[in-house]
Amino acid sequence: MTNKLVVILGPTASGKTSFAVNLADKMNSDIISADSRQIYKGMDIGTGKDLEEYVVNNRKIKYHLIDILNPNQDYSVYKFRNDFFQSYNNLKKQNKNIILCGGTGLYIESVLLDYKIPNIKPDEKLRKFYAKMSINELIEELKKINSKIFEPNFHTTPRRIIRTIEILKNSKNNNKKIYKSVPLSDYIVFGIKRDRENLLKSIEHRLEDRFNSGMIEEVEGLINHGLDFERLKYFGLEYKIIGEYLFDQISIDEMKLKLKFAINKFSKRQMTFFRRMEKRGIEINWISKNEVQNIDSLIEQYL
Repeated sequence: MTNKLVVILGPTASGKTSFAVNLADKMNSDIISADSRQIYKGMDIGTGKDLEEYVVNNRKIKYHLIDILNPNQDYSVYKFRNDFFQSYNNLKKQNKNIILCGGTGLYIESVLLDYKIPNIKPDEKLRKFYAKMSINELIEELKKINSKIFEPNFHTTPRRIIRTIEILKNSKNNNKKIYKSVPLSDYIVFGIKRDRENLLKSIEHRLEDRFNSGMIEEVEGLINHGLDFERLKYFGLEYKIIGEYLFDQISIDEMKLKLKFAINKFSKRQMTFFRRMEKRGIEINWISKNEVQNIDSLIEQYL
């Protein structure tokens, strides 16, 4: 059995966590999360941490980069890369097998393509200037500076777009790509593919389960602990739209319908990003739901 890094990606509700933990059980692996929201404490239901799944055959699967920050703390691709390689190198020293699993394609790509991301300090003057612009104006401004940088899957809020502009304008190499095509030396990527109809059913079923599990109450708890609406908007999807309901901007029926469409749209953006990763030289071995359930065969074929 190989000791190469195993990467598992796929759209939301495709079954990544279930596959990762069962594969980790077979390979005696630790899992490093590649999810931009699961890093936050107290955001469990809306982000789909599903930590109860990390117990397989009475064995607790160890995970990393989950629950490492409070919701009012900022995070970035730069910080993720540093945290990933710190965890990765520590686990390698222990001769551990490692699985990187998540749906944030930008995080995964930043590792596999070895992004060169400068550690740029905040520029308050620049932030104040761009804060006056709408999100569409910010997107156009970003494209003017470097059209190759814009990521529709990541640049979903003014805050993220302004931060990217800030990095580019304060970097000497703002006219160049922020990655070099020298991938991590030894890895294999699995992508979970689901036909659109079945994926939509999974999204709807999971969304209803999350409402029944207390997702609205989770967001309400975050607000009660001091998180304002602007911060909820930053987290997007469940937190933004449930926030709109809790701040009396939409009805509960409007909230549920809006959220279903938003998650569906998000899953499409994820797939678009994964296809672009392939164009950039990352080979993704796409596997079906049936193949996911036959882990022994996958290990024999690929690992």
